[in-house]
Amino acid sequence: MNQHRFSNSAEEQDIAGPDTDRRGADRYRTVWRIAKVMRNGDAGLWRVRNMSDRGMMLAADVPISVGERLEIALSDTVTLVGNVVWSNEGRCGVAFDTAVDVADVLKQLAAEQRATGYRQPRLPVHSRAQAVTAEGTGNIELVDLSQHGAGFLHDGHFEVGKELDLILAGGVKRRAIVRWSRAGRGGLWLTQPLDRADLESIRRFQG
Repeated sequence: MNQHRFSNSAEEQDIAGPDTDRRGADRYRTVWRIAKVMRNGDAGLWRVRNMSDRGMMLAADVPISVGERLEIALSDTVTLVGNVVWSNEGRCGVAFDTAVDVADVLKQLAAEQRATGYRQPRLPVHSRAQAVTAEGTGNIELVDLSQHGAGFLHDGHFEVGKELDLILAGGVKRRAIVRWSRAGRGGLWLTQPLDRADLESIRRFQG
């Protein structure tokens, strides 16, 4: 697996803040994609706003503290690591541990996104949920979540194509269809996506 993993050094503390003039050697690329961010026992899907060789700007409405250590998965094979160096009004700047070639990283991500079998980032969860079908209500165990889908464990009674109402911890309810099912595992497609803000911290679904 070709993973990019990067720890913070003193010279990287000048990573661009929200009002910094970025004209110089450190060129930022505008990036519109979702990343899986792991931090201190939590995980969430945050928006990537821009990226350079030395850092990136992320957007999320959850509290973010300066000095936090983040592991940022842009895909299954591209993971960046760094520290939060500024945080302001739903945005934060992250300085990578080691500089990367941002052009090369973006090229790799674009190739992966065009490849067969590509899927959006998913959050690992271990949470009980309810599946409501015409036959009744049953409990299932969720193993991952994204805006448009969920992976789950079941007892073999969920056929491909079955429609159901998925009720998550906190009472969040979405209509879903069983997309695949085999050997006690399955995947759901949510016909109404989860709100992006709901997935910025997976702790709300760990009930």
